[in-house]
Amino acid sequence: MVRSRIAAGLGAGLLAASALPVAAEEATLTLMTHDSFFLPEGAIETFEADHGVDVQLLQAGDAGSMVNQAILTADRPLADVLFGVDNTFLSRALAADIFEPYVSPALAAVPAELQLDPAGRVTPMDYGDVCLNVDRAALEAEGLPWPESLEDLAAPALADRLVVQNPATSSPGLAFLLATVAYFGEDGWADYWAALRENGVTVSSGWEEAYYGQFSGGAGEGERPIVVSYASSPAAEVLYGPDPGAEVSPTAAIESGCFRQVEFAGILKGTPQPELAGALIDHLLSPEVQAEFPLAMFVYPARSDVALPDAFVQHALVPASPLSLDPDVIDANREAWISEWIDIVLR
Repeated sequence: MVRSRIAAGLGAGLLAASALPVAAEEATLTLMTHDSFFLPEGAIETFEADHGVDVQLLQAGDAGSMVNQAILTADRPLADVLFGVDNTFLSRALAADIFEPYVSPALAAVPAELQLDPAGRVTPMDYGDVCLNVDRAALEAEGLPWPESLEDLAAPALADRLVVQNPATSSPGLAFLLATVAYFGEDGWADYWAALRENGVTVSSGWEEAYYGQFSGGAGEGERPIVVSYASSPAAEVLYGPDPGAEVSPTAAIESGCFRQVEFAGILKGTPQPELAGALIDHLLSPEVQAEFPLAMFVYPARSDVALPDAFVQHALVPASPLSLDPDVIDANREAWISEWIDIVLR
């Protein structure tokens, strides 16, 4: 059975190894993840049954914290497999040389544009887009224009309407900062954020505070009709919002300014079970498990041959040209960009 754990090596089961009444220790495989990782019951248990292994989850904070822990403990790794490093922290993890190369046979079903490591040290698992979301009813009631571009957010008509997340403490906040760098360039993004500050942007520490506390749309209880969220958030509102099953989502994602995040899994160097770790990578990339990703974590499966649930087809946005930055460029500039953002927006 999958269960949360705090440190490597906790817990052991029993296998009947022989006719003698002697218990043998069950094989254990530790999967390090970020705190947002979730799969429904049965998704991991099938792997456990097929391989006679106990998979234990080590949840290690957000993606950045998780990667930092994996790097700091590289000499004595806490886990066998890491899931959830994305393209905003990928170069840091690869530079630290914490992964064993492994090429899954299932990669044939994954589009080439998601395979960002030519050396095969990490395997694409899913992707999603951080996008502006709007409260349809609030904009209509106030007679406000929908933002059709990032520039529109700095217009007087949308003053005091936007809530974003702090990129120093939030993954979508960082993704939106990177979107502005990709869109306006390294010479223009800072001026854009200065304009947003002048136009009354408000900042939350994380996604939940921004979406549920400041945003007015769907399940939100705030007063701001524009928020940085995900392209899949309107689908989540239809499934779990105040009006489940609605024909039209109360919120909508805006295509302009979306930044694509790709999540990867990799085998951590030092694992005593590299073959079993590779089998877990294959399992997570199997069609059956990939099909669970959309409704479990509201991301798109990396495999292109997996059918999407109706809620995604009808209500989630797939941007035609999402913004992106080279992971090496992100790694070289991330901390400096965040520091400059803080000076512009918060001081």
